[in-house]
Amino acid sequence: MWQRVRTLFRGFLSLFVTGLEKANPKALIEAEKENLRAQIARFNTNLAQHAGFLERLLRQIKSLETQEKELAAKAAAHLKAGNRDAAGQYALQLQTVKSQLEENRTQLAEAEKTYQNLIQARDVTVREAKAKIQKLERMLSETEMLEAQAELQEMASGMISSIGGAGDTLDRVEGYLNERRDLAAGRARVAGSTLDMTDVQLKEGEQKALADQALAEFASAYGLEMPASEPAAASPAAPAPQPLKEMGPAGS
Repeated sequence: MWQRVRTLFRGFLSLFVTGLEKANPKALIEAEKENLRAQIARFNTNLAQHAGFLERLLRQIKSLETQEKELAAKAAAHLKAGNRDAAGQYALQLQTVKSQLEENRTQLAEAEKTYQNLIQARDVTVREAKAKIQKLERMLSETEMLEAQAELQEMASGMISSIGGAGDTLDRVEGYLNERRDLAAGRARVAGSTLDMTDVQLKEGEQKALADQALAEFASAYGLEMPASEPAAASPAAPAPQPLKEMGPAGS
């Protein structure tokens, strides 16, 4: 019974998680990118430990090579001096050092090969993971763009149908506005026909008289001549009288 309940619960939980993943692909991609960075960091830590092992082997090999040279020199010196026992001991130590040196060199070659293989595997895996993540990001961007286009097209279709169906409403609004405009124009016409222009004309005459008076005072104060309000039309000039000729014979 409990096994069935547990299985059912796991099924519901799996459906819930799957729904969240479908609804949030961007968050899922970001989580995978963070997971990839964490895996690379752990891999590099282990790779650094392996590189440290290589450095220790190199240091041991250099030390053994130095011992090899020293023991060979000592064995040769004692052998030339006739000290066979001492020369034999140095020769025996030299064999041990050579054996260790050969073993360390073999380990170094294998470790170096493993190190290079690990680096290559890391680089290939990281490149593949990054390429896949970039592909998913492009797919997500294209999907969001297509979804936005589809949503805009659906909105446009809905707007066209709603605007076409709202023709009666727009016609009614147009009729209301025409009625208000005609009523406002009629009120303005009636108000204009009943306007008394007498006061307006009277005030205009008063303002003109005051202006003329102020101009006359200004001309008097500054010794200027006032021009005539309306210049008289110039009369045509009279023709000059012709000189009279005297009657009689002309003097010589």
